[in-house]
Formats: sequence, C-alpha cells, structure tokens
Amino acid sequence: MPALNDFSEGIHTLLAPDGVVTLEFPHLVRLIEGSQFDTIYHEHFSYFSFGTAIEVLAGHGLVVFDVDELSTHGGSLRVYARRSDATGRAVLPSVGRLLERERAAGYDRVETYGAFADRVAAIKHGLLRFLIDAREAGKTVVGYGAPGKGNTLLNYCGIRSDLLAWTVDRNPHKHGMFLPGTHIPIHPVEHIAESRPDFVLLLPWNLRDELAAQLAYVREWGGRLVVPIPSVEVLP
Repeated sequence: MPALNDFSEGIHTLLAPDGVVTLEFPHLVRLIEGSQFDTIYHEHFSYFSFGTAIEVLAGHGLVVFDVDELSTHGGSLRVYARRSDATGRAVLPSVGRLLERERAAGYDRVETYGAFADRVAAIKHGLLRFLIDAREAGKTVVGYGAPGKGNTLLNYCGIRSDLLAWTVDRNPHKHGMFLPGTHIPIHPVEHIAESRPDFVLLLPWNLRDELAAQLAYVREWGGRLVVPIPSVEVLP
C-alpha cells in the first residue's frame, strides 16, 4: 500500500469493536536472509519486519495478537490484529517469540542491514560468471518464466539476450513480447522442447520444486535446470 498510514487508519475505522483483521505480507527477515532482492520491484511499496508491522499498526490503535509464519513468496507472515480497546483476545506467545528472534538477530539495528548489498552483488557476479562460462563453452542458456522478480534480477545483473537467449512463459498474452529493459524475447513453453537448450534458468525460483517436476523432460537431452538465488545452483 503506497499510503500506509491512511490504509492502517482505515482498518481501524472499518473494524468492528470485537473484529479481527488478518494481513499477509513477505517477511523482511526471510527476504534478507535468503538474499531475495529480486522480490523488490514496483508492486511492493514496503517490506516489513514483524517488529515494524507491529509498530505501524499500533500507531493506529491496532494490537497484533497472533502471527503465522508461511512459506509463500520465499517466506511470509500472516498477522492477526484487533482494536486496542477490544477485550477477549490476549496477545499470544507466538508474538513475543518472533519479536525476540528478530531482536536477537539484530533486525532492530540499522547496521544489521549493511551486509545485504554485498551479498546481492555477490549473487550478480556469480550468475554472470555462470552465464559467461556457459557461453564460452558453447552452451545455450534460456529462461523459464517472465515474472516481475525475473525482471529485477536480469536488469540488475545487466543480462541481455547475448547471455540469456530467450525465455518462455505459460501466459499466451506474453508470447511474442519482450522482457522490459532487457528486451529478451518471450516464447511459448513448447519452445524449450523444440530447441533443447543446455540450461534453463528458473526466473520464478521460488517455485523450483513445482517447475522441476514440470520440466523433468529437459533431462532427456542432458539439459539442466538452474536456480539463481540465493546463489547459482545447477539442479541434479
């Protein structure tokens, strides 16, 4: 939400006296620990630690009384909040446990975030080394997917069609188009089987298990799948 405070105030206004609101969002801690910098793009205005989410909501008369940790989007939180003047829902131990874990890991201190940029740069260099080495060895590398996170990754790394020949996507509305910024062409998924590339770079890497099952046929010609984050990994 671009207008975070207005949005939070609106929750308080709309919520019944004994009502509950649930909010789900990627967990900043999981983003940083997993070096998931490609999650950062225009649709996402903010990235919250649990402690920050509590502070934002508290500023608008809302109390977080429970939290679930989820695996979606590389690691998300689902928080449960009520009005601060409501009774009957005590703050559960899950809230204190997660807050303490964040504090123990230093996520309430600015200096904790300093190493993140260095890790991101290391990912860039590792991916570029892999792509350049593959090209010099005469191997073909293509992409799978045309997601927002893939565009962040490719544009930050400066990857163009000389290193990633093309990508595919299951959405027919993207076929014949190009990835923004990189101008890498987008083809139907069937183009992989037709072209038999040596490597397929999984741009929506958070779906690696699902995509590995879908793309098992790549092994028929000795092709391999590649995951770029948190570091370049060629799947067996």
